[in-house]
Amino acid sequence: MQCPFCGHNESKVIDSRESPDGIRRRRECLRCELRFTTYERVNSMPLMVVKRDGRREPFSGEKLERSLRLACAKRPLEMGAVSKMTADIETELQRLGKAEVESRVIGEMAVERLRGLDRVAYIRFASVYRDFQDVDRFAREVEALQTADEQAAGNINQLALIPDGVPRLAERGKRGRRFRVAQER
Repeated sequence: MQCPFCGHNESKVIDSRESPDGIRRRRECLRCELRFTTYERVNSMPLMVVKRDGRREPFSGEKLERSLRLACAKRPLEMGAVSKMTADIETELQRLGKAEVESRVIGEMAVERLRGLDRVAYIRFASVYRDFQDVDRFAREVEALQTADEQAAGNINQLALIPDGVPRLAERGKRGRRFRVAQER
């Protein structure tokens, strides 16, 4: 197993555990002594992807990850978030137990995960995946995303309960100055 840090080809296994995806192995590089994790999965049957035009091709996790990385380029995401998302989609596809899956299904899985991860990456991926034909359709998708965010923010504000007599934290006014909000009684 090649070390992701120094590229050395020899490592030792420190720990092995069963996981829902297969076997998780914790390894240590014999050259730089840094540790990394690998996952082993049983490749039961090759999954075929049915494209929009009817063509069939083998599923490629690398191809999916590459397209997700393009959508997430220059976004402030946790390290490994895209790889984890790709692995989650692959696992879900294997759990379906089907020999063939439409590319639309894979695209929707990716879009839903990106929506929860990063709004900009979601719009980037959706614009290519959903093949927006005009600017109006693209604008409607952005508006729908903003509306959903505003509704979610409203739900969070409704859940924030402040006990009577406790002053609310300072908020910013129009000019950026902080002020205290008087609590209603």
